[in-house]
Amino acid sequence: MHKKIVFAIRSYRYLQDEILEQRGFERGQLEVSTFPDGERYQRILSNVSGREVVLIGGTTSDSDTLEIYDLAYALIKYGAKSIYLVFPYFGYSTMERAIKSGEVVTAKARAVMLSSLPRTSMGNHFVFFDLHSEGIPYYFEGQVLLSHIYCKPIVTKVANQLARNGFVMACTDAGRAKWVESLANDMGVNAAFVFKRRVSGEETEVTSISADVENRDVVIYDDMIRTGGSLINAAKAYKNAGANKIFTITTHGLFNNDALEKIRDSGVIEKVITTNSYPQYKAADDFLQIESIAPMIINYLNALD
Repeated sequence: MHKKIVFAIRSYRYLQDEILEQRGFERGQLEVSTFPDGERYQRILSNVSGREVVLIGGTTSDSDTLEIYDLAYALIKYGAKSIYLVFPYFGYSTMERAIKSGEVVTAKARAVMLSSLPRTSMGNHFVFFDLHSEGIPYYFEGQVLLSHIYCKPIVTKVANQLARNGFVMACTDAGRAKWVESLANDMGVNAAFVFKRRVSGEETEVTSISADVENRDVVIYDDMIRTGGSLINAAKAYKNAGANKIFTITTHGLFNNDALEKIRDSGVIEKVITTNSYPQYKAADDFLQIESIAPMIINYLNALD
């Protein structure tokens, strides 16, 4: 019986390497380069005919998205029996619906594009982790098979390791209240969120907190941290309400525009924990802790056997 053969786009080779540390998988070999005009060259060096193929890649940019599509298309055309597209991070959540007339819903356009891949004999499987918008899977068309994996085991493990007994599980706004309440119920702790009002088109302020956090550690979960502005405002509100230590856990740590430094400089958050679903350009240190999702990917793939 052939092992599953695992490929990755360039920016996700670190996850490919982690998965291949476990026996039971084979490395998919590629040759990748760039022509002088910027066009990408890819060549599949491994024989994939009749094989179960895994392709790991996140849509961190339009270039990465096309790299995933082009490679998946070729793997299917060269005879893959089945293909599992593992998206540790699926972006485009900013434009997942139209607010103004004429806006392009990029999330839907990308989903339709990926749905157009030729179908393998055993089907095309797309795997997502903690999608920022749970409506995105409904944009995929045809016979695509979808799996949405929640990183709850990582969140609960880290929260219990860092915070004192009786801590409060919190979020930055009411929009994530149900998800955080589910986490809190699993851990047997209270949940909290902040109420906001919009001051201007780009600014909000916290008006109140839903639960008592005085003298308690607070663990703020946010599925994605981009600029960190909402996180800092919420952490300050919890601190002003008497919270003890405040920790932050996120699945997708993008940390755009020096967000991590801004969070550190705010002085209200003890530590940030993120998974490696998004390529990390910063090394872990006393402030930033990185948890790998590779074991969750391995468990998913092994469960298919």
